[in-house]
Amino acid sequence: MVRSARTAAARGGELGRTAATKGGELGRTAARSMRRLDVPWARCGFARALRETILQFGLAPLMNLYTRARVHGREQFEQLPPPVVFVANHSSHLDTPTILRALPIKWRQRTAVAAAADYFYKKRAVANVVALIFNTVPIARGGDGAGGNATEQVDNLIDQRWNVLMFPEGTRSRDGSLGKMRSGAAVIAQQHHVPIVPIFVKGTHEAMPPGRNWPKRIKGRFLSRRHRVEVHFGAPITTADGENRHAVMERVRSFLEVEASNGSNGAGPAHKPLTPAA
Repeated sequence: MVRSARTAAARGGELGRTAATKGGELGRTAARSMRRLDVPWARCGFARALRETILQFGLAPLMNLYTRARVHGREQFEQLPPPVVFVANHSSHLDTPTILRALPIKWRQRTAVAAAADYFYKKRAVANVVALIFNTVPIARGGDGAGGNATEQVDNLIDQRWNVLMFPEGTRSRDGSLGKMRSGAAVIAQQHHVPIVPIFVKGTHEAMPPGRNWPKRIKGRFLSRRHRVEVHFGAPITTADGENRHAVMERVRSFLEVEASNGSNGAGPAHKPLTPAA
């Protein structure tokens, strides 16, 4: 009995060490993969200037043909020091350019967007274009951010005082409702001791739902109309050392659910007047 117990304990220890070793190897492999996929030149000064030109004189006029954008909560950036982790709901490919337009220019030019490596980085040409226009950084979907080296590229950007925009649902909502939120953003914010700024985006799903490659207007009896799109920046959410990452994301989710509820039935506190997007 004693010998069997010792043998079982020894095997258990070996299995634990093997699992830890394999986990470390997977983390290092993921880190090498993200470094290989990343497009660092998209964050140089020339690329930032070109990106701003594309956004202001290319994307913005096109988006204005289909949407009327309004922003709430932008005044808080006057006192908020960077870097931060932006966390937003996700229901359309319009979410990223809509959020970037809503940010003050000095914040926009120092914000990278975490993009699914398995979607946007499968082809190098697509990765280069997306990185140039939106300043994306590859991140693996499906994880919770606790995999150490798996988020190395994002960690490096925050260390360099870049803000990072993340969509914790991992994919676009098919019906516009808020889906399950992974906790990677909370882990990253805790590790770097930076706040999370929650963002609720409304109206993009109606303007360009998943499955469409181009926005649409609202059909009327005589004339079509633009979709009303709103971006709501919430108050910064600070994380305490040792705070459960799922609890942190619940606080983020609470903000998003309140904003969604306000938009659907008019209940809740009234917002300050909305300002046009830049």
